[in-house]
Amino acid sequence: MVAAAIGKAISATTVRRRLHKNGLYARIRVCVHLSIQSKGVRFKLCRQHVNWTVSDWGNVMFADESRFALQPDDKCVRVWREQGTRNRPENITEQHAFRGLSIMVREGISLGYRTNLRIYRRGSVTAVRYRDEVLDPIVILYAAAVGPSFILTIWGR
Repeated sequence: MVAAAIGKAISATTVRRRLHKNGLYARIRVCVHLSIQSKGVRFKLCRQHVNWTVSDWGNVMFADESRFALQPDDKCVRVWREQGTRNRPENITEQHAFRGLSIMVREGISLGYRTNLRIYRRGSVTAVRYRDEVLDPIVILYAAAVGPSFILTIWGR
């Protein structure tokens, strides 16, 4: 693209060096912050349970998930910009849907227990699949062992 614009070949290293010379560096775009609603839910949970004992917290299972890219396209959009210009409109780029291979993993932890790492290699994790592969065989059994004081906490954005 640069070669067509200036009429001669130029290496990626030369382009990068010139951008650096002018104070521009590749930066990974800012991650999505917790929504106001999610922050409120977490704060409310903390306030409600501020006086809990270690034994009380033993009844809580925290669950979370992460996606890992198996190909270089990891949805990290890098933009060339000056330091301190993160949110300027000219530094925001369109992001296309991820089309590469990835895996989704999920695990739950509590004070005295952790679930096995669940790896989803294919397909979407729908509500039905989550119920059939996580809730029914893992969480429901653990909840039954803990008893009526069991709490499942899934941290969302």
